[in-house]
Amino acid sequence: MPVRKANLKDLSLLAVLLDEYRCFYGQPCNLKKAREFLQLRLELRDSYVLVYDFEDGADLDGFVQLYPIYTTVRLDKCWILNDLFVTPSTRRHGIGRELMGAAAKLAREHSVSQLKLSTQVDNAAAKTLYESLGWQWLSDFDQYTLSLQM
Repeated sequence: MPVRKANLKDLSLLAVLLDEYRCFYGQPCNLKKAREFLQLRLELRDSYVLVYDFEDGADLDGFVQLYPIYTTVRLDKCWILNDLFVTPSTRRHGIGRELMGAAAKLAREHSVSQLKLSTQVDNAAAKTLYESLGWQWLSDFDQYTLSLQM
């Protein structure tokens, strides 16, 4: 399977993917900041980044990023599947499905009891993928955010 853990050698290619992902969500392009952000994640090892690398480092077709957290209610480990991105030219070839499967496998290997994610309300393609993989939409909680100006 061409899914593997990202490393610092992937930084240039991975930064381009992260920047494209951010632009998809309406953020201004900023390749420099995307690279710096990923470099910190990889150096600090505070997230898990998996890449789809079909050509052995020549190009990356997608990535998924997971952040470890804890759940007080369950008294257990939980990971947030925060980012999933597949390049537009390689979509509909099962890459997202493979990345999601690899993320679940990695979580199981780390004895994580639950994965969580959120997506935009109108992201039908992502919702279809998640539900086909057994993810369940939760109606029990409303989600809130507080933006802190720095």
